[in-house]
Amino acid sequence: MTPVDLSRSVVRALRRAVEDGELPVGVVVPERVVVERTRPGGVGDYASPVAFGVAKGAGVAPRGVAEVLAPRLAGLAGIERVEITGAGFLNFVLAESSAGEVVRGIRARGTAYGFAPGARETPGADAFLDVPLAALRERVVHAAVQRIVSSQGVEGTGVAAARIAPVAKRDGDVRARYGVDGAAWAMLCVPGHETPVFPAWLLVQDESSEFFRVRYAHDRARALTRNAGQLGFRGEPGELREVHGAGALLGALRDHPLVLEAAAHHRAPERLVRQLVVLADALLDFQYHVLPQGDEKPSAAHRARLALAEAAGTVLAGGLALLGIDAPDHYL
Repeated sequence: MTPVDLSRSVVRALRRAVEDGELPVGVVVPERVVVERTRPGGVGDYASPVAFGVAKGAGVAPRGVAEVLAPRLAGLAGIERVEITGAGFLNFVLAESSAGEVVRGIRARGTAYGFAPGARETPGADAFLDVPLAALRERVVHAAVQRIVSSQGVEGTGVAAARIAPVAKRDGDVRARYGVDGAAWAMLCVPGHETPVFPAWLLVQDESSEFFRVRYAHDRARALTRNAGQLGFRGEPGELREVHGAGALLGALRDHPLVLEAAAHHRAPERLVRQLVVLADALLDFQYHVLPQGDEKPSAAHRARLALAEAAGTVLAGGLALLGIDAPDHYL
């Protein structure tokens, strides 16, 4: 069960609890509930404060709402157990999907991994070459929000009504100075109401630049595939033995659908930007353990590691496309 599946399962459990009379008829069932990674010191893999919001309309204590929902959710496939902490927080321990299952899921969806069922893949990036500088940031942010929201199955216009802070006049024509993709990255990596900053590292071609690292990590995934082909093997989804960096990379891939769903709900492309940096850093750390070293022969372990790295490259490409940024196969 993915985090997004979990969020939708909570909504269904709420709806059925109202229908069965366990919660008052007047309870408003939200279309989405917050599910987030358990904070340090918490219980389980994910947690939700949904009971607190529901309790306001139910006329009962949050813990009472949580006690209605917990047994309904505990029996679902993919949930190992549900615990209630504090005044009514729901805490979920998931039956962890294997590395092979995660990779096969990404292969099946491609760059649409994390999209809602039936949502279409994103269109190509927008050049914004003819947009007046005064309107540039608004157009870039609104376009990214539209793509992200559409990835979650929501169509229509007007999805980004909040005011967007423009590029400061002192920064001049940022497209000419940093390139269309570099400028877009800077405009998207902070919340829309904040004035974007264009740091010098946007032009730096090394790992001190987050923008470079994300596109470079995508390139490295493709390079690993080419190098493996020269060694006579290819990636195959499988289980991973303990190897440095695999856990962090797998965790970032598991979290990706939840990040997309949250970015759509909050109209916040900066959340996706941060996720791509986390994913890229995990891949760049893991890359050194993918190919055989020295006299090693390609094994099932190497094929599984390669498949995981390829999956990360696919997700990076999909995330960059949602932001309207190119993901070249040969970055250097």
